[in-house]
Amino acid sequence: MTQKNVYRKLGITTATLLLAVLVWSFNEDLFQISKNLDVFASVYKEVNINYVDDVNSAKLVKTGVDAMLDGLDPYTEFVPESEIEDYKLKYVSTQYGGIGASIFNRDKKVFISDVFSGFPAQKADIRPGDQLLKINDIDLTGKTNDQVSQLLKGTKGAAVKLLTKRDDAAPVEKSLIRDEIKQPNVTYYGMVSGNMGYIKLDKFLENSADEVTNALVSIKKNNPQGIILDLRSNGGGILQEAVKIVNLFVQKDVEIVSQKGKIKEKNFTYRTVSAPLEPNLPLVVLVNSRSASASEIVAGSLQDLDRAVIIGQRSYGKGLVQQTFTLPYNSLVKITIAKYFIPSGRCVQALDYTHRKDDGSVNKMADSSLHEYKTKNGRSVYDGSGVYPDIMIKQERFANITQALVGKLMIFDYATKYRNTHSKISDALSYKMSDDDYNDFVKFLAGKDYSYNTNSERLLTSLKTEATKEKQFNEIQGEYDILKNKLMASKKNDLQIHKEEIEQVLENEIASRYYNERGRYEVNFKYDKELAQAVKTMQDKNQLAAVLKGTGEYKVIGKPQLAAMALKKTDKDKGIDDSDQ
Repeated sequence: MTQKNVYRKLGITTATLLLAVLVWSFNEDLFQISKNLDVFASVYKEVNINYVDDVNSAKLVKTGVDAMLDGLDPYTEFVPESEIEDYKLKYVSTQYGGIGASIFNRDKKVFISDVFSGFPAQKADIRPGDQLLKINDIDLTGKTNDQVSQLLKGTKGAAVKLLTKRDDAAPVEKSLIRDEIKQPNVTYYGMVSGNMGYIKLDKFLENSADEVTNALVSIKKNNPQGIILDLRSNGGGILQEAVKIVNLFVQKDVEIVSQKGKIKEKNFTYRTVSAPLEPNLPLVVLVNSRSASASEIVAGSLQDLDRAVIIGQRSYGKGLVQQTFTLPYNSLVKITIAKYFIPSGRCVQALDYTHRKDDGSVNKMADSSLHEYKTKNGRSVYDGSGVYPDIMIKQERFANITQALVGKLMIFDYATKYRNTHSKISDALSYKMSDDDYNDFVKFLAGKDYSYNTNSERLLTSLKTEATKEKQFNEIQGEYDILKNKLMASKKNDLQIHKEEIEQVLENEIASRYYNERGRYEVNFKYDKELAQAVKTMQDKNQLAAVLKGTGEYKVIGKPQLAAMALKKTDKDKGIDDSDQ
């Protein structure tokens, strides 16, 4: 036998063995799937038949499916038929039939929290702070938010009867006609200081790109000096909408994002498909730690292409793509099918769900494992940790007293009182709370419970606990009492010490009572540090050019900050948080 024939037979034998292994492996996989499904069905059957109490079969199965998916990532989820409509509102479209108001529960009572402009609730003079007593003669006492929301929603054009109460006045019955409620993706747009155009995009659902386009067209009529796209606290949504929005500022046929997963047929590269609406004006994108997914595609790709300056805090770090699959009986499952990669080649995913710790917790990408990539102009950027801003702005937390006043609804209640006793205020852009109004708020708080603990008080309590354990408290009690009394005396002045930020949240809530969501934005413009930096950067042509060309300190984005973040841990104890993650 010739050597050639030997090699030929060896090749055939190897191929046959390989095919046999693949067939065995495939059959083994099928066997394991069949076996585990049989075990699951058998357990469910025996529990359903033999368990001592009645079981909710639908709930039992959902619990089992949820537990199965829980070991993957938080974005892979099962949606039963009963939750389909809520799912669509959250991830697909914001349209539904209703009255245009949101509600909350308080002491087993239902109150209006917000009213949307131009919808039935506002037209019927329903206001935040009004109590909802009945809907179509159904008493709401003790009902959950979900139950009340279902009663408010219905077919467009259908009547709904509400019994409402305001302050101590007698209840009033109001008849409304449900309308199609479409909450916009773009919640605000207009001109801000420096003749800059400003667009606030809250989510990437249906038509978000169209809404941004319309906002940009309107803004361009004012000949703006630059554009600010605000993606702060935008958790993302539809990937294709993100690509369309980037295309407004980037030339045709530019790669924006690619998705890569296990199934090659689902791998895809998205490119811009048309000429941009605004390719030249200076552009800033605002992000924070709650900007995720599609927000990071927009911010990250514009950064990689050196088209925009990113300002704010590090984004969340979600670089995963989901797809929904229809299941029997009008249910569905949403599955993570790929990771996405922006133009430089980096993936922003910050958590590794594949390699969990023994206790099930998830690892963050270690600084040492991050890889360097280059933007179009050669700036260094890094994967595995969200999108780092070109210009970092520290996120300052409100003081404990401010958080307590908000959390215990003191701010909300005072705004309700203020609206019911003041027929109007100045426009939101110029509105400023007077000293008399603030003093009135302080009087309003008298006798009300808005107790809170400062960090110093918590440390002092911890000291007492440890000293007591070690039987040393008696020795330090004198000093402890002196410190405690000093802290209490200082705490009494917190309403004046933190007056500026308390006024800020009061103005925000009061302005919303007269001008709804638009009022919240406009009254806060004067306090917005990221917005101020955006205007300043676009007005400073030298800084703008330095950032986009990667000159000096702007040559490297992200890596130096990673080490610095650890050093700033003590800032968090002082109420300052760079990442909030």
